[in-house]
Amino acid sequence: MIDRLALIGTGLIGGSLALGLREQGAVGEVVGYSRRLDTRLSAQRLGLIDRPADSIAEAVAGADMVFLATPVAAMDAVLAELADCLPEGALITDGGSVKGAVVERARAHLSSAQLARFVPGHPIAGREHSGPSAATADLYRGHRVILTPLPENTDADVARVESMWRAVGARVERLDVAHHDHVLAATSHLPHVAAFAMVSALARLAERYEVFRYAAGGFRDFTRIASSDPVMWRDICLDNRDEILGMLDHYRAELDQLRGLMADRDGEALESYLADAKAVRDALYPVADSNGECDGDTSRPAGD
Repeated sequence: MIDRLALIGTGLIGGSLALGLREQGAVGEVVGYSRRLDTRLSAQRLGLIDRPADSIAEAVAGADMVFLATPVAAMDAVLAELADCLPEGALITDGGSVKGAVVERARAHLSSAQLARFVPGHPIAGREHSGPSAATADLYRGHRVILTPLPENTDADVARVESMWRAVGARVERLDVAHHDHVLAATSHLPHVAAFAMVSALARLAERYEVFRYAAGGFRDFTRIASSDPVMWRDICLDNRDEILGMLDHYRAELDQLRGLMADRDGEALESYLADAKAVRDALYPVADSNGECDGDTSRPAGD
């Protein structure tokens, strides 16, 4: 049971955690701070928080759990301010998509005692829409949350953060910080970059109006995540730049191979290539019907 949860960021990610904990009776009071007054007032009106705070210091006063639900780039300033007002004994965790950058900023600003109470995390869930109105109590249900504990963390503190996430129905796993950023570059960051690039490429065609007019469901599904917050994804691309660049190079090599098969009119090799990819996809996400609609992970980008 969390007596007082402090949310730094009261949009989709923080708000959904608060709603999920409320639904399970796993939190007493929720206090929230967002940079914009209208955002925190909206969060209160929607029942995400009990009361809004006018500063980070006010939000964390008396809290036993602090959740940082801000864009990764904003955490530098947030952690610097938090270092001056964090209550003794309060645990800190976050929802940042790039753990290396977050940990680097935490080490730069938090004292050794504070750092020991910071358990980095990343919920692999979200939506293409952000803000308090997008928050739902079931956002994390059945989805993975990855914790990347620091050497300074105690087992008891990590277990307490795990318990918070399990209370809202999440499946909690642990990864090393660097390995997290490598894996997420492949499974989350690359698909988002590819979706943004696909929309941008077609938008630059002379016949773009006809192209978009006749776009089918596959285009809609593939590019849905290109509706995600551009500011957040700018920060992710820069904070996990090296890993994403490596994945882009790997993906470009695959596209070159596929293009080569088509250019050579090598139907047998092309069919084999496509069949191999289909087999991998179907093993990950079982086919639901003959139309190729699949059941699978409906997680969307964490968007605040």
